[in-house]
Amino acid sequence: MGWTDQYQRPQDLPPRLPVFPLRGAILLPRATLPLNIFEPRYLAMLHDTLAGSRLIGIIQPARTGSVLETESPQGKSSPLRSVGCAGRVTSYQELDDGRLAITLTGIGRFEVIGEAASPTAYRIASVSYDRFVQDLTQGLGENEVDRAGLLRVLKSYLEQNRLEADWTSIERASSESLVNALSIMAPYGAEEKQALLEARDLKTRSEVLVALAEMEIAANGGSGGTIQ
Repeated sequence: MGWTDQYQRPQDLPPRLPVFPLRGAILLPRATLPLNIFEPRYLAMLHDTLAGSRLIGIIQPARTGSVLETESPQGKSSPLRSVGCAGRVTSYQELDDGRLAITLTGIGRFEVIGEAASPTAYRIASVSYDRFVQDLTQGLGENEVDRAGLLRVLKSYLEQNRLEADWTSIERASSESLVNALSIMAPYGAEEKQALLEARDLKTRSEVLVALAEMEIAANGGSGGTIQ
């Protein structure tokens, strides 16, 4: 049995989850997020996690107006977004300088329903997965994605920005893998990233991704609908 088979129902996931607040970063089901961990609080979190469930939550800090926002706020008082995603540490490497290079693989999104009191330097959230139970079914909604439209806009975006892509790998990827990976990698701000994370389903996330790309293409003087 593979590790993914452990998570079939919300009850298979822990109701309390150590969380890594990270602005501009999201995780999505079955997609991967590489991270370099160097802060002592998060090194401690990883050591504890690797000895236990191997699960952590990636969540963005909440917007705090005009205050200068750091990538990962210090302390435990900074507000968090209400939705994040649980991920499993599927690879890690200890580096010579003390950092940990890890890869998280997404399992399912959660809603924060509270914060658990803890003596740890990192934060532990009480979470519910019920709103996003569909995340635990691999490939759900793939047939509703306008894959041709997504690829057409992706091609326009890459050409306008003079970027290369491995089209063989893109064409082989499932629609779920493609949409979620592009959502994670897309160079958008925190608000756009959160919109992609909170999209109701795969079809909606694909539509948000296409709309964001088309707006950027149009802003730069191009068109997302002319490349065949």
